[in-house]
Parts: sequence; structure tokens; C-alpha cells
Amino acid sequence: MMLEPPIDELIEKVGNPYKLAVLVGKRAKYLSETLPVEELEAKPEVTRAVDEVEENIIVLDNEENA
Repeated sequence: MMLEPPIDELIEKVGNPYKLAVLVGKRAKYLSETLPVEELEAKPEVTRAVDEVEENIIVLDNEENA
């Protein structure tokens, strides 16, 4: 169970839980493919992705595409 950062705060930043899941999943996959093994062992890629959303390092473009 994730305690920090609070999930509600992350959802507010992104818009809804589904967008959050997709954003974190895509970023975590990218990190797992690009980071060296030593860095992945130090901090898991999903944790890094969640931290990046919390710190506004990665943001979701909320423009609606029709």
C-alpha cells in the first residue's frame, strides 16, 4: 500500500486515477528500459515514476483531443 505521496494528491495533479495509472506505467516502463541495473536496484522504477509525478517532473497534457 502506497502511503507517500497520498494517492488523492496524485490524482488531483493528473485528473483521474486511470490517467495516473497510464502515466506512471508508461514512465516506469521507459525507466526500466533506460536506467542501469544499479539504479533500478536502488529505487524501483514505479517509485521513481510516482515521485516524478509528485514533483511535477512529468506532467500530463490535459488537452482534449477530438
